[in-house]
Amino acid sequence: MSHSIRIIARLDIKGPNLVKGLQLEGNRVLGTAQQYSEIYYHEGADELIYQDVVASLYGRSSLKEIVQKTSETTAIPLTVAGGIRTIEDVTDLLRAGADKVAINTAAVSNPRILTEAARVFGSQCIVASIETYRQKDGGYEVWTDYGREVSDLETIEWGKRVEELGAGEILLTSINNEGMGNGFDLELVEAVSSSVSIPVISCGGAGKLEHFKEVVTKGKADAVAAASIFHYHYCQPVNQPNMSYSSPDLRMGAHIDSGNIEFLNEGYGGTADLMVDSCSIGSVKEYLNENGVETRII
Repeated sequence: MSHSIRIIARLDIKGPNLVKGLQLEGNRVLGTAQQYSEIYYHEGADELIYQDVVASLYGRSSLKEIVQKTSETTAIPLTVAGGIRTIEDVTDLLRAGADKVAINTAAVSNPRILTEAARVFGSQCIVASIETYRQKDGGYEVWTDYGREVSDLETIEWGKRVEELGAGEILLTSINNEGMGNGFDLELVEAVSSSVSIPVISCGGAGKLEHFKEVVTKGKADAVAAASIFHYHYCQPVNQPNMSYSSPDLRMGAHIDSGNIEFLNEGYGGTADLMVDSCSIGSVKEYLNENGVETRII
């Protein structure tokens, strides 16, 4: 393989909290974004993605303060998504410490924002976020507003279009597979990756080590973003004494102000209900390197 594959931790954020759901719904609160960003920095993640899960719904982005805090305590590339509608929004986030911004909803409604943002800041700063839903007939639709709204765009063609508009990278999220732990949509990832010349980050479906290799070797992804498989490893009650930054607070529900009510009533009773074989970032990189996929080892 001619280049190192990036392993990225994706953090979906609501208010100050890190949340996680299934197919972009039913979020559970796991802790704070700041806690996890510091963990992933120390654990060797190549990048972080911050996604405000309600920004487009409420017409605002609230990640600026969190981005500032992260940039002050960690030295890791950071992509921010959610509620970015104007050049001013991009400016504010980059000044706060973000390295890239990912735009979905605004790009669908006003494609020229990608062109203008790329012209002002450079394509390397502009990521086209594509949330896509696989229909029963096998076709792919672009959805917006964190999977709440259906557009009239076909995913593969939209992928080509965002490259033409100036995006320097694509964040491709399979809504059907997101949080399910049953693997990536390899057909989708390969179709988009083969249709564009810019890097494609595959997101949605990581449930075991093998899935990372599959999406790179078969799907041709340039980077892999994952959430559940990492979050549920690090939010366990402290059982890794060598992790100096471990804390009893890193358990589901330690900072609850929203989430899946049924789950919260039941509490966290172990890992039996998890849909992934949780693992560390280091173990993913080790597995990939042992299986012929080059990654950056810290």
